[in-house]
Amino acid sequence: MKLFGLLFKTVILSWLFISSNHLSADQKKTIDFQAMQQKIMEIPEADKNTVVANKSLQDSKSQEIEKTLPSIVPSANKKIETSYHQRSNSYATNPDTDPPRYVRKLSEIGVEKFNDINWLEVGLEHRTRYEWRNNDVRRIEGGEDNPIFLRNRAWIGIKNILDPFRFAVEFQDSRVVNNKHAITDQERNEYDLINAYGELYFKNGLGVDDRNQDRPIRLRVGRMAYEAIDRRFIARNEWRNTTNSFEGFRLNLGREVNDWEVDLFGMQPVRRLQTKFDEANDHLWFYGAIGTWRKWSDIITIQPYFMGQKQTADPNGFTATNRLDRLIHMPGFRAYGKVSNLFDFDVSYNHQLGYSGPNRVDAQGYTIEIGKTFEHAWKPRVGLFYGYASGDKDPNDSVDNRFDRFFGFARPWSADHYVIYENLKAPKIRFEINPTQKLGFELGYGAYWLASKTDRMFDILDGNISNTVKDPGFNRDRTGQSGDFGGHAFEGRIRYQPTPRISTILGYTHFTSGDFVKNRINANSCDVLHKHPCVDQRSGDTDFLYFEVLISLL
Repeated sequence: MKLFGLLFKTVILSWLFISSNHLSADQKKTIDFQAMQQKIMEIPEADKNTVVANKSLQDSKSQEIEKTLPSIVPSANKKIETSYHQRSNSYATNPDTDPPRYVRKLSEIGVEKFNDINWLEVGLEHRTRYEWRNNDVRRIEGGEDNPIFLRNRAWIGIKNILDPFRFAVEFQDSRVVNNKHAITDQERNEYDLINAYGELYFKNGLGVDDRNQDRPIRLRVGRMAYEAIDRRFIARNEWRNTTNSFEGFRLNLGREVNDWEVDLFGMQPVRRLQTKFDEANDHLWFYGAIGTWRKWSDIITIQPYFMGQKQTADPNGFTATNRLDRLIHMPGFRAYGKVSNLFDFDVSYNHQLGYSGPNRVDAQGYTIEIGKTFEHAWKPRVGLFYGYASGDKDPNDSVDNRFDRFFGFARPWSADHYVIYENLKAPKIRFEINPTQKLGFELGYGAYWLASKTDRMFDILDGNISNTVKDPGFNRDRTGQSGDFGGHAFEGRIRYQPTPRISTILGYTHFTSGDFVKNRINANSCDVLHKHPCVDQRSGDTDFLYFEVLISLL
């Protein structure tokens, strides 16, 4: 809330500065809003020749923002022709647009009376997802579950008209019904804000690049939900029903279309309180610097970065980790691009150093993906992926080797959400075809080993980091006797976009448990423990079917 106070002061000072330009020579004490509105609406008539001359440039720049839901196959004409930015072809690693894809200028919603209002951004989005899960190993209780997830979002933002001051607010309401398990902050977060920031935007703050594109300076202060790099450490987590958000500042030098860009940030993660207004975690700071070099983006884009977390112990913390003093430094880099028409690639490496309570932190993680998109009307693609994240090698020494994913996405590691970017060896193969711009098919196979068999397999047997369900500790065998093979999964999904504003997905995953999962179930079964909590006896094999509809309402 301290940051909202700072944001409020920024808004007031910026508004006073901007308003002074509208005061008449006789030093009026008030602003004539009616006259101001009339003046805004008359801008297009003031100099029609200027507007016509600049129309193509404005249209080109407007393509930086997705006006509708993304096509199954991204259209080449969606980017500015002079832009240095190239998308990665690796799976699910391209950050959402800024503002998000469902946001549009008011002039673009198709209402004639709003055709000239291009300084106001609006968006409404609704998502419904039905899931059928059979013997879900994320839970200690087996059987079937049929939850229905509901998520609504709304956006309003102002840009250009009050420059250098801009602001945006994004509202979200997340709920779940027909869920037989305890509801956590991963499913529910009612009536809250995930974006609420003020921004100072200096269009030519750093001049222009070699292609004569503005290189701006942008400072945001307030609450922010966004994605960066390959989404593995900063992500909105679009699959999940609730969204990661932060309070703090973000300073950008340059923008996505430029040959280079620097992103600096210092933020506190927001606690999702389900039925109360969310608040920042005063015990944790997340900070870093991300550089992006796109000069040779037709071949390679390079992203060196540094991120860190500083946590002061919270004696009332829900988990044991919350109650520790922690400091993690993580230098890393990512590079992606393509080698002629032979194949494309996306690689990253990260090392983590610092301390966690009394233990020294020494962990690492890396990813490698190589793919090939074939020259065919259906754009068939084959991708090979391998991801590694270290786990704690010895629970009894003074070194913590468990890799920390920070605030990154989870689902692309496993469609059923059984593993994340920690203590993991994960080879995967994926095949995609897109018969039309609206229709896409995906098939994949992945296998999961623990990097250390004495550490945990994150999201199984109620072992997640929810602030609602207490971890019974069933997902870790400190002796290592349960083995290191978590299991393997076949997954597939069909994506169909009947209209530019409606997107549907039908997906299915079958997970076959390995020795580690089977042994953890057997070791903690109700027949063995004779107390609760305990694990329902079952094989560990699971089925997961879902159907999702995403609608952009403007």
